[in-house]
Amino acid sequence: MNNKKVVLGMSGGVDSSVSALLLKEQGYEVIGVFMRNWHETDDEGHCTAEQDYTDVRRVADFLGIPYYSVDLSKQYMDEVFQLFLDEYKKGRTPNPDVLCNKEIKFGHFKKIAKDIEADYVATGHYAGTTCINGKTYLTRARDENKDQTYFLNQLKESQIADVIFPLSEITKPEVRKLAEKYNIPTATKKDSTGVCFIGERNFKKFLSEYVPMKPGKIMSLDGRVVGEHEGVFFYTIGQRKGMGLGGAGTGEPYYVVKKDVINNILYVNQGECPELFSKELIANDFNFITDRAEEGETLLVRIRHRQPLVPAKLNYISDSSIKLSFEEPLRAVTPGQYAVVYRDRICLGGGVIE
Repeated sequence: MNNKKVVLGMSGGVDSSVSALLLKEQGYEVIGVFMRNWHETDDEGHCTAEQDYTDVRRVADFLGIPYYSVDLSKQYMDEVFQLFLDEYKKGRTPNPDVLCNKEIKFGHFKKIAKDIEADYVATGHYAGTTCINGKTYLTRARDENKDQTYFLNQLKESQIADVIFPLSEITKPEVRKLAEKYNIPTATKKDSTGVCFIGERNFKKFLSEYVPMKPGKIMSLDGRVVGEHEGVFFYTIGQRKGMGLGGAGTGEPYYVVKKDVINNILYVNQGECPELFSKELIANDFNFITDRAEEGETLLVRIRHRQPLVPAKLNYISDSSIKLSFEEPLRAVTPGQYAVVYRDRICLGGGVIE
C-alpha cells in the first residue's frame, strides 16, 4: 500500500488514533483531518472541539503524520441539527448520528478527501466492508458490543466503496491495549457518549435552548392525572426515569407509553403493559445500501444501537416504505428512530420508524 493516500477522520479519541497507527503500519500515506462541526461550549464552559483538536495534534505529531482541520459547522447546522430539532418538535425521537454520517462524514468530508486526491477515506467506526461479485457491502464489526453499522444505515454503496474501516476486526479492549503498547497520547482518554459533535451535557437544558418547552399533564392510560411533565419533547417511549413520579400505588416504576404533542399530554403506565410492545412497525424513506431485500424475506432487525438483533419478516408498502413483522412483540418501538435490517452479517440499510 505504499504511496496509497488515505485521509482519516480523526476525532481526538482513541479509536481514530489507533486507526491512524494501523493504517501507517500497513504502509499507507496517512493524512489526519479533524472535523470542526460545533462551536458552542459544553455545560462547564469548555470548548470541547479545541480540546479534541489538541489531542489530534498530539497523536499526529507522535505518529509523524500531517493533520488538518476543516470547518463544517454550517453544513452540520443546516443538514443535521435543524432536522434533528424539527423531528423533536413533532414529538419524535430523532437520531442525529445517522444523519451526521450520511451528510457530513461520508458526504462533505469525503468530498474534501477526494479533492486532495485521496485513494481512500478511513474512519474509526466499528464496522467493515466486503466485496462480492464487484459490489461493496457494509458488514457488522467483529466487536458486536461496539458495532456501529446501525449509525451507517443511510449510506449508499458509492459512499463506502473506497472506505477503510481499520477497526472492523478489532475489539475495543484490543484497541486500548494497542494504544497503551505504543504509548499513543490518547490511550486512556474516556470515550465520548454524547450527541455527535455536540458532546456530553445536560440534554434537557440544551434542548430547551432550541425547542420551546411547555409543562403539561402526565396521565395514566385510564385517564388519571398522575403528575406534570416539563415538555413532551423531553421524553421517549419506554423511558422510566426523569418523570418525578416515584413508585406510588403498586410501587412499580412508571413508563412512558405515548406522547400527545398536540394536547401536550404525556401518557404513562405503572409497570410493563401491552401498549409498550409492538408486533410490527412501518418505516419510511427506507434506504438500501447495496441490494434491496426480497418481498417476504425474514431478516434480522435492530431498532436502536446495541439492541439485540431480532428476526422479522419484511413486506413492501411502497417503493420507499416497508413493514416489519416481528416473531415476538418488540418493546418500545420509537417513532423517529431507525429500523435497520441485516442479512446475516451484512447491513442492508434502514428507514425512519413512522
